[in-house]
Amino acid sequence: MSDLQARFDQALADSKLLPAKPDNNTLLQIYSLFKQGSVGDVQGDRPGMMDFVGRAKYDAWAGLKGKTQDAAKQAYIDLIESLKK
Repeated sequence: MSDLQARFDQALADSKLLPAKPDNNTLLQIYSLFKQGSVGDVQGDRPGMMDFVGRAKYDAWAGLKGKTQDAAKQAYIDLIESLKK
């Protein structure tokens, strides 16, 4: 396992122990960076108009299209670290 992957896994564990719940925009950022880092570019169809949460998550993830998985993992790690303070 690479050092980056180990730090990504640690950041995932740390994300569940944050001192305060992040706002919705930050939660979308966390979600999209995690998905981009673990899966890659967005997959599947965009959820329907009545699925507000699913659509917001999909759009946030789609906004990272083209970002490498390693870059997304590093951005995820940095974001979680900034939220721990």
